[in-house]
Amino acid sequence: MTYVGRFAPSPTGPLHAGSLVAALASWLDARVHGGRWLVRVEDVDVPRCIAGAGEVILAQLARCGLVPDETPLWQSRRGAVYQDALSRLLASGLAYRCACTRSDIAQAMEAAGLAHERHDEWVYPGTCRPERGGLQGRAGRSTRLRVPDDAQIVWSDRRLGPQAQGVAREVGDFVLHRADGQWAYQLAVVVDDADQGVTDVVRGEDLAGNTARQILLQRLLALPTPRYLHTPLVFDAHGEKLSKQTGARELDLSRPIEALRNAGAVLGIACATSDVDAWLSEAIARWCQEWLSASGIMGSFATQKEPLS
Repeated sequence: MTYVGRFAPSPTGPLHAGSLVAALASWLDARVHGGRWLVRVEDVDVPRCIAGAGEVILAQLARCGLVPDETPLWQSRRGAVYQDALSRLLASGLAYRCACTRSDIAQAMEAAGLAHERHDEWVYPGTCRPERGGLQGRAGRSTRLRVPDDAQIVWSDRRLGPQAQGVAREVGDFVLHRADGQWAYQLAVVVDDADQGVTDVVRGEDLAGNTARQILLQRLLALPTPRYLHTPLVFDAHGEKLSKQTGARELDLSRPIEALRNAGAVLGIACATSDVDAWLSEAIARWCQEWLSASGIMGSFATQKEPLS
C-alpha cells in the first residue's frame, strides 16, 4: 500500500512555529516512507477563516521547501461530498436532527446532576434522539451522530502508544452539521482522508482527543482507518500552547533555515547545514533513524516548553 500523508492547516491566520512542527513531521514521515505528501486547506469553518490566509500558508510552506505532491484540496469546495456522507448516515438511522442550543444542553446536564468543567467537552445527553421524542415540534438546528451506547474506541498512536476513549460517555452524540450551516470538522476530515487515500495522519498532540470520534465515523461509514502519529506541542513563555487563538506570532521566515531548525529541535532533529534543501535531506535521514526502533514509538520526542524564536 502506497503511503499517503497530509498536512491540513486551517486558514484562520498564517502558520506559527507550532504548526510548522506538524507540517515538517508529516512531510518527513512521507519522505521516509517513500510516499506522497498532500496539503489540505481546512477552510470548512468559513466564519473563522481569513481571506487569503490559505495562499499565505502555502507560500510559507514553499519557503521552507515543503511543497505538496498534488494540488492542494480546499474543504470549502466539497460541500456536496459531505452532504452525501451525511445523507447516508441519516438514511441508516445513524444520525438525527437536533434542536438543542448550548443553553439547552447545559440545563439538561444540570438536571442530570452532571458537572461541566470550563475546558471539558459538552457531553450531549441525547435529548433529541428519535426514541426520546425527537424534535417534539421544534425546528432542527444541527445534525448529530447517534453514538452507540457501548462505543469504546481503542487505538494505538505511533508516538503516544495505546489509547482508548468511551465516546458515548466522554463525548456523547456529536455534531456533524452545525446550526449555522457549516460542516463540522469531524465529518469533513474523515471524508477527506478517505477520498484522498490518506494512510497516515501526522498532526499535533492537541488533536489526539478527536481521533476516537473520527475512527468511530470511519467505521460507521465503512471507510479505512489511517495510522496516527501525534507530535509534541510548542508552548509560549507562559505555558500556553502556541495557537492562533492565543495570539501566536506569525512564523518569521526571513531566514527559513532558522524556522526549520527550531521545528526540527522539537522533533529531536539537529542538522548542521545552512541550506534549506540540504537540511531537509539530512533531516529525512535523522527521521529515519528515529523510526528504526523495535518499539515503533518515538520516545525521544519531548514537549517544547520554551517559545521558539
